Amino acid sequence: MSALTILPVRAPVQESRFDLLPTLLAALAAAGAALQDGDVLAVSSKYLAISEGRVVTLAEVVPGERARALAAQYHMDPAIAELVVQEAEHIFGGIPLGFLLTWRSGIMAPNAGIDRSNIPGGKAVLLPADPYGSARALRQALRAQAGVNVGTLLTDSWLVPGRRGTTGVALATAGFLPIQDERGKLDLFGNPMKVTQRSLADTLSVCAQMVMGERDEATPFAILRHTGVTMTDAEITQEMVAIPWELCLYVESLTVGLLPDGAPRESYSAKLAHAPEAGG
Repeated sequence: MSALTILPVRAPVQESRFDLLPTLLAALAAAGAALQDGDVLAVSSKYLAISEGRVVTLAEVVPGERARALAAQYHMDPAIAELVVQEAEHIFGGIPLGFLLTWRSGIMAPNAGIDRSNIPGGKAVLLPADPYGSARALRQALRAQAGVNVGTLLTDSWLVPGRRGTTGVALATAGFLPIQDERGKLDLFGNPMKVTQRSLADTLSVCAQMVMGERDEATPFAILRHTGVTMTDAEITQEMVAIPWELCLYVESLTVGLLPDGAPRESYSAKLAHAPEAGG
């Protein structure tokens, strides 16, 4: 089997709605790169969201009563709080460093994935309205215009519980099976696997993020070649990848499954939020 290859593809910085497909094709040509059948094209979910016009001017956002209350409680920009209220499918809670923990498009993420980095000041980028629909449409457009059978992968970054720093996560996929089910197969010692399902989409997102970066790399695309994924024309949906948040190990363990002596006595993040005041 050939080794996995990851090819970064730079593209112009964008600040407002633009046509993604010709921008992608021009970027591929400039990089001297050509998509091949079986490739997986990773696309920054933010770059795609900007192409769809998912950019908001914060000064134009009118916070409602719930958003103002959340902003006061968690030391947030009221405009951001309002966008979270609008975008999140569920809000679990928050910390007084300006973040709410939310559920959006099958991912548990801070502030519903709303991002203020790599966009002019005073603006914010929302997640794509329909991530799986966007991934599917891009794949179909590439097949129609470039004549290639590829998979598409919308990548984002998120925080892993209990770990510093962000890592790649798949917001949506199309054209390949995102999960590899290992249940019923045998391990090295002949023991049957009972619960393991490999998230190929998330693993590939981590690989892509290594070359796409998070800061000023201007690399919103990456070609992943020789991934070994199974290509398919079947419609990939959120339900194939994400479990209901009520069944999440972290959510249940930290709510109904919480031991009496397992909860913090006070908010550590609140201490951090007030540290400068205390030091002054």
